[in-house]
Amino acid sequence: MSRVHDMGGRFGDGPVRRDADPEPVFKEEWQAHALALTLAAGSLGRWSLDESRHARECLEPRDYMRFSYYEKWLAGLTDLLVAKLIVTPEELSSLSAQPAAPELQQRRLPAAKVAAVLSSGGPTLREEAGNGIAFELGQKLRVRRSGNLAVAGGHSRLPAYVMGQVGTIITLHGNHVFPDSNAHRAGEAPEPLYTLSFAANDLWEDAESDQDQVMLDLWHSYLEPL
Repeated sequence: MSRVHDMGGRFGDGPVRRDADPEPVFKEEWQAHALALTLAAGSLGRWSLDESRHARECLEPRDYMRFSYYEKWLAGLTDLLVAKLIVTPEELSSLSAQPAAPELQQRRLPAAKVAAVLSSGGPTLREEAGNGIAFELGQKLRVRRSGNLAVAGGHSRLPAYVMGQVGTIITLHGNHVFPDSNAHRAGEAPEPLYTLSFAANDLWEDAESDQDQVMLDLWHSYLEPL
């Protein structure tokens, strides 16, 4: 199922506006706080990056469309904090927090360690994959016309506008955590990840240039041989 966040190629939203001058990273101070809160809460280990993305996707469509970028982050984070029993609705409404559970206190990320933790990133590369034989460099493949195959309406990194199209593998990335599984706590289920190149004319009705190519990183399960 495609939700409102999967906007690529949809009609009616108008052109993407670009500012002439470079934008600051944060236009307002609260946006920096929203990012910091999201990273700090993520360090508690109660959810994965894929779960946090899915939480934002699951916002009510009317909220998703009217919220700014970091308002979406805060709304998704709030839903996760309540769902994982870290914060109660009463605490949110009263703006008064109760002492955190001891195990959460122990996982708290001290300010002195933030830079080192962020610089280490969150690697998703894994040694083995459990999904068949990997495709080959240069192979032409068709993108499946389906979203999450395991969870109806579940999280997927496959954009709707590329479904059914044919692309060529230009990069092999090895085996990576599969978001469609990991977002639903069904295991990492690592799969081969590839970069595929698609002719822009195949994806868009009126591409700006006949020479344009669109590159997408796609997991093994999203693809099928011709």
